[in-house]
Amino acid sequence: MAKIKEKQLETIVKYQDELTAILNNIGVLETQKHALLHKVAEVNEGLEKEKQKIEEEYGKISIDLKTGEYTEIKEEEDALEVVK
Repeated sequence: MAKIKEKQLETIVKYQDELTAILNNIGVLETQKHALLHKVAEVNEGLEKEKQKIEEEYGKISIDLKTGEYTEIKEEEDALEVVK
């Protein structure tokens, strides 16, 4: 049976091994991405729940995340009345 040269075989095997490693890394990264996307959804849900609690206590406000100070947000009805 005919064979390719040893050096050619080594080169092909090297590239194939490198490709396999890259594809494995992509799989790992995609798995990590998937997990992080779930975590983003979880954190967003927690953030929205906390915002609702704060809004129930203080009404609609805008919070300075550095100082904790807040300003009230005018209701849309009031804003619409001004526009009219």
